Amino acid sequence: MAEPLNITQKLIQSHLVDGEMKTGSEIGIRIDQTLTQDATGTLVMLELEAMGLDKAKTELSCQYVDHNLLQTDHKNPDDHLFLKSAAERFGLWFSRPGNGVSHPVHTEHLAIPGKTLAGSDSHTPASGAMGMFALGAGGLDVAFAIAGEPMYLKMPKVMGVKVTGKLNDWVSAKDVVLEMLRRYDVKGAKDYVIEYYGPGLGQLSAMDRHVIANMGTEMGATTTVFPSDEIVRDFMAQNHREDEWIEIKADDGATYDKYDEIDLGSIEPMIALPSSPGNVVSVREVAGKEIYQSYIGSSANPGYRDFWITSEIVKGRRVHDSVSFDINPTSRQIIENMVKNGVMLHLIQSGARIHQAGCNGCIGMGQAPASGRNSLRTVPRNFPDRSGTREDSVFLCSPETAAASALTGKITDPRDLKEFFGIDYPVFTEPSEYIVNKEMLLPPQENGSKTELIKGPNISSFPDFEKIKDIEVPVLLKMDDNISTDGILKAGAEVLPFRSNIPEISKFAYIVIDETFYDRAIDAQKKHGGHIVIAGNNYAQGSSREHAAIAPRYLGQKAVIAKSYARIGWQNLANFGIAPLEFINNADYNNIDLNDILKIDELNLQLKRGMEVTVTNVTKGITFKTKHSLSGRQLQSLLDGGMINSFKKKN
Repeated sequence: MAEPLNITQKLIQSHLVDGEMKTGSEIGIRIDQTLTQDATGTLVMLELEAMGLDKAKTELSCQYVDHNLLQTDHKNPDDHLFLKSAAERFGLWFSRPGNGVSHPVHTEHLAIPGKTLAGSDSHTPASGAMGMFALGAGGLDVAFAIAGEPMYLKMPKVMGVKVTGKLNDWVSAKDVVLEMLRRYDVKGAKDYVIEYYGPGLGQLSAMDRHVIANMGTEMGATTTVFPSDEIVRDFMAQNHREDEWIEIKADDGATYDKYDEIDLGSIEPMIALPSSPGNVVSVREVAGKEIYQSYIGSSANPGYRDFWITSEIVKGRRVHDSVSFDINPTSRQIIENMVKNGVMLHLIQSGARIHQAGCNGCIGMGQAPASGRNSLRTVPRNFPDRSGTREDSVFLCSPETAAASALTGKITDPRDLKEFFGIDYPVFTEPSEYIVNKEMLLPPQENGSKTELIKGPNISSFPDFEKIKDIEVPVLLKMDDNISTDGILKAGAEVLPFRSNIPEISKFAYIVIDETFYDRAIDAQKKHGGHIVIAGNNYAQGSSREHAAIAPRYLGQKAVIAKSYARIGWQNLANFGIAPLEFINNADYNNIDLNDILKIDELNLQLKRGMEVTVTNVTKGITFKTKHSLSGRQLQSLLDGGMINSFKKKN
């Protein structure tokens, strides 16, 4: 008799094409769907062009435009035209600018239980709410998936989280995932899939689950998985897709590598303090701090209910005079339902500022807070400077907490609204019928292979990278733990318009950490042929943007030596020919200083021989051991100078 399987194991087993389901070993899985967005998708489309792809080989692929919507000059609109032409050329769906954030739009219209999804966005696991195995990945990995290649990853462990009880008034799904972040911080779920099960799931809607699955990424999880049950079926029926629903559940007797339990009834309003999603306390502990901004929306709180309850809290009232109350609807469909049901009217009358459907302030594209002021946001991340304001002070919280605080001008536990304003808890019931709108989601063309790619002047050719070789280069940065991709390559309105122009975007590499880095990197490239950087634990956490590997590579980065890596960031380094080495003895980290010259002789041979690589600190006259954890496939790609070089060699 077959061993009972949990949902994660079922999804992987049904898509396994390479390797064995043995924890820690590399596996390859078939990808049914892909998701690309405009901050990462332009490079994916250029990569597909370089690969000579005629048409997407997935069941479904969609290119979204949701991150870079500001049109302050030609760069973003030019890229929008390029992405539309690329979608036509390669047979992709295309979500037009203003149609909404990729994750909720995908959940509404394209996500199918039992399927695999690879997205060039780290919050792609949000679709795990629908019973999918949804992976965030670097753009090049997604390009290969579009071309029909397997997606490779290390077989994860599975953490089973039993959900019991019922949420109390004024507590919602954001508080649930913030409680998980309080427990696991930003790396405590690394190498795990988080799988939720138990009777408490009956209290969580499909979009509630979306909130929780979205921010599993912030714990370092490979992905998050929920069952596909009657609640998912009802959600798909609301969007006229009930015929695509199938049930996905764990077998009786299924086991997990690790167990945890959440009693929904024990959770109170929670908040993540600046400047990490894992820095979580109860709202009560910081209540009373003055705020400048209250921001509702993003892929982390995208559902109609999140905007509805916000509007009910502020209905008939004006927000505090000192507060910028920013509403970022997450899809055009949700906007239409907000207008139809009076939600938008209540928000506007309260003093809210209504923004277009997209990521916007979440990625630093507008809505930046004032300097030295506190901003409350329902977004998934609050890494330093991500908001667009240098040395920002961003808190992550639920819509209830954000709305309550908008009224008082101070961080406020929403449970106090009865005392302050006489507001009873608004009990949400689904509308009898939702407006469903797919008109700005354009289906693939039947035969677009002859479509000309429209390239504006800001779109440059993809740079060629040489094969890896011996190095003797200076240390240009020594960094602490939990350096994010936003720290490696700044986000925001100033930077992201150059996403298709590697020479220009490289000027912003590490600028959040050291404003002199670019000039020093250019100098090191001239004098030494490149550079190396040193880091602590969990290097390159956060966004999947492969620019955080490509831009340093363009500036001559040969290797990173870190105590440990975040999964996607580690993969991206290998994809573009940067050796991701790890300290064997973490004490060696302390013996390296800025500008030390590090030398690695016979690097190719050392990498081929095994997992250890000896490094010499020429400046200090000492040697130390490092290691790598690359598979044979990844190692060959690294030796070739990156995956594109490997692909060209084979073809």
